[in-house]
Amino acid sequence: MDYRKFFLITETDRKLPLIMDTVGFENEQQPTLREEGFPCFHWLQTTQGSGDIQMGNITVKLNENQGILMPASIRHEYRASGSVWSTWYLTFDGVLASSIVHALELPLMTLLSWGPDTPLASIHEDFYEKYRYSYDFTGMNGSLEVYQFLTLLKKHGYVNRAASFSQSHQRLLPLLIRLEECYAQSDVGLSWMSDLLCVSPQHVNNLFRKAFGISPYQYLLHLRLQKSKEILIAEPHSTVKQIAEATGFLDASHFISTFRKSVGMTPDFFRNRYKERDY
Repeated sequence: MDYRKFFLITETDRKLPLIMDTVGFENEQQPTLREEGFPCFHWLQTTQGSGDIQMGNITVKLNENQGILMPASIRHEYRASGSVWSTWYLTFDGVLASSIVHALELPLMTLLSWGPDTPLASIHEDFYEKYRYSYDFTGMNGSLEVYQFLTLLKKHGYVNRAASFSQSHQRLLPLLIRLEECYAQSDVGLSWMSDLLCVSPQHVNNLFRKAFGISPYQYLLHLRLQKSKEILIAEPHSTVKQIAEATGFLDASHFISTFRKSVGMTPDFFRNRYKERDY
């Protein structure tokens, strides 16, 4: 029942809050290495067997009925840890993808588990049936499918260290909401965050690592890059310099070098690639 589906993104699709990029199932997952990560959100879950996945300096084992949500542009590699490893994956983007993931309080780069009798345990079979009968995953249909999947993840997924994650994320919530408004300001940094939460910079760092598995700086950088991608696609006439200023980078050169290092291509190339996918 191996299947893999890629989707062409139209100009209309780019205005949707969520866009399904790929979906697929691999009965025998092959070793995979992505030096530059995936260009959008990447969900990977185990349906049978187990596999080891490494993201930066984080390594986790994905057993049956477990999965992980990776943000865009995070270097990762994974391989089977036994004789069999079957996986289901979903990649998605959209102008509100980052905001919806944060609003649902879904942890990034953190192992999620669920019961064998929940819809997540058989989701690969449900998508296979839709795939067999040529279900249209594009446009609004795809947007709704991604949202329904994320709500299932919110409802049925749990973190092994649930109390630690819940407390950390709850403590960070006022800051995360504020960052959505102020991410582009030049004074936003660790000191700014610690002042807002009235805790020490070290405590802020610990909260981010418990909640998301990354540092506050990495979170802010990812947020700025995500916002820049949204503007690159939604505002084709905005220059790289204008986008750099609007998303909190020092200047156009800093923006281009950071974008290239994280995404694996220049902002202009990224924008043109999405234009080409319309045809």
